[in-house]
Amino acid sequence: MFTLGMYEKAVPQTQSIAEILRTAKRIGYDYVELSIDESNQRISRLNLSQTERLAWVQTMYQEAMFFRSLCLSAHRKYPLGSLNPECAKRSWEILEGAIHLADALGIRTIQLAGYDVYYEPSNEETKKRFIHQLLKGVEKAAQYGVTLGFETMETPFMNTVKKAMEYVHLADNNYLTVYPDLGNLTNAAKEAGDSVIEDIRSGTGHFCAIHLKETKPGIYREVPFGAGHVDFREGIQTAWSCGIRRFVTELWDVGQKEWEQELRRTFSFARELLEEQQQKEKK
Repeated sequence: MFTLGMYEKAVPQTQSIAEILRTAKRIGYDYVELSIDESNQRISRLNLSQTERLAWVQTMYQEAMFFRSLCLSAHRKYPLGSLNPECAKRSWEILEGAIHLADALGIRTIQLAGYDVYYEPSNEETKKRFIHQLLKGVEKAAQYGVTLGFETMETPFMNTVKKAMEYVHLADNNYLTVYPDLGNLTNAAKEAGDSVIEDIRSGTGHFCAIHLKETKPGIYREVPFGAGHVDFREGIQTAWSCGIRRFVTELWDVGQKEWEQELRRTFSFARELLEEQQQKEKK
């Protein structure tokens, strides 16, 4: 068995919470991954009142579709390793707020961006500060029973599962795992001449989910599924063999009129491969 989630940003930002959930259900997804990105609009969700959080929960039950994971990419703008004290403080507030929001909404996992910093130079001090804030965050996540998972990114700091596992081993806590991005892993492996398969296997026993995303060499976003160089069948087969059973299709609405058709096409593409893998296991 497996579950397939829809990334919230695959639908127009004008959609209400209820409409997002309805879209996912109409297409056939099992759950929705909420986005807390760099925008003030999405970061403000961390400040929802108790009444507003209750309204979200009621909406999820009314629509019979739930937010079950959270992509926390706001740390790109407010990174955990920042040398700027105000930025570092804000990054902690965002991480703590995301854990509290996840707890309130019944969200199981938070995908962490694997950056020490993004818009400033990375060095030993930013890495040290990143580790300090990360370990605090893992303790907070463990307190609330929310699993954190590192996304493998497009920068050298953490673009492979092997690099993410260094921090997983450092924390040595069940609430810090790896939540890789198959597209980013493919780009990193192709650039370095390494094996995507072996890299995924290096995290066996420490995964919470995986993003299914298409990429091209040097291009990490907004590539239609099937138009890039990601081997989804092999990637899913390897992820499955490592115990992963939660998958999310990552794609974006970029203003195209046919956004729902593209979402349906991507859903069918991913689900067919997952069902194929499931059938193999039964034989």
